[in-house]
Amino acid sequence: MAEKRDYYEVLGLSKNASDDEIKKAYRKLARQYHPDVNKASDAEAKFKEVKEAYDVLSDSGKRARYDQYGHIDPNQGMGGFGGGGDFGGFGDIFDMFFGGGGRRDPNAPQRGNDLQYAMTIEFKEAVFGKETDITIPRTENCDTCFGSGAKPGTKPETCSVCHGSGQQEVVQNTPFGRMVNRRSCSHCGGRGQIIREKCPTCAGSGKVKKQRKIHVRIPAGVDDGAQLRMSGEGEGGLRGGPAGDLYIVIRVKPDEFFDREGDDIYCEFPLTFAQAALGDEIEVPTLTGKAKVKIPAGTQTGRYFRLKGQGVPRLRGIGNGDQHIKVVVVTPSNLSEEQKELLRQFAALDGEHTHENEQSFFDRMKRAFRGE
Repeated sequence: MAEKRDYYEVLGLSKNASDDEIKKAYRKLARQYHPDVNKASDAEAKFKEVKEAYDVLSDSGKRARYDQYGHIDPNQGMGGFGGGGDFGGFGDIFDMFFGGGGRRDPNAPQRGNDLQYAMTIEFKEAVFGKETDITIPRTENCDTCFGSGAKPGTKPETCSVCHGSGQQEVVQNTPFGRMVNRRSCSHCGGRGQIIREKCPTCAGSGKVKKQRKIHVRIPAGVDDGAQLRMSGEGEGGLRGGPAGDLYIVIRVKPDEFFDREGDDIYCEFPLTFAQAALGDEIEVPTLTGKAKVKIPAGTQTGRYFRLKGQGVPRLRGIGNGDQHIKVVVVTPSNLSEEQKELLRQFAALDGEHTHENEQSFFDRMKRAFRGE
């Protein structure tokens, strides 16, 4: 028979290792060599060796005897420490390290699913807010059986196979000990309960589909892409669990005149040549009506004017953003002869040359490309 390795060597520790160091080393090696993770041919043997070393060194009494006598335990005769037998099973240890130790009770209350609803609103509805009703399809607890799935007057029975745990244990004896595997109970489908007489309304599911009308308040200042959360308006929970939430995603239609950047509003307003040159007082549209803007003489196209506080209400703050007006000087396209003559006189007074009798712009461009 092959000689057993020193338990401290197996765990990669010194003989003065602390209990915490022993536990950490074991957890690391158990993950490394567990047969469900490591498919090497010697993984099971190494896993058993690590487990045996930990069983001895984690027990203060066994560790003291091992430190004194080595592998021959005087309390167990020649069999020594870890003499085979049942060492718990891979299923139990796998649960400990990979999350199975906290198995969920199949009969515990369960929160309902969240729902999402896309709502399209007008530009000004986003600015000023809106109240409306929407209708959404959602799953709710059955009113006949109150979510139990059982026919009124009856109730679900605890599964006789898994005894309500929702899991079955399958035990196998191997050369390395007893292996315990856990799987979903085939008798109850992992629910832990059997419904003998099903509810006629929901056919035993405990749930029904309904169209539910919900009143929605959209706050002033909401922007495109925003999400509104309505707590408890999602799908109903299971076994008395809370309902999920409803998330409303806002989509805002563009406006023909206004553009929005954050809480500020932008727009363009046309000016005639005379207004830009001589100055004027214009009346421009705002979100709430109209406002007067004074245009100084000599205003150039593309200049911005600001109307303070005429923008969007701040969703998470005080006051409003601003409105920014970009003026665009419009060149007239259909001039009368009288208008043309007046412009010629203006150009002459200003020392400008009109180029009316010269070649067209495109003719000059062609000549430039030809190098003429």
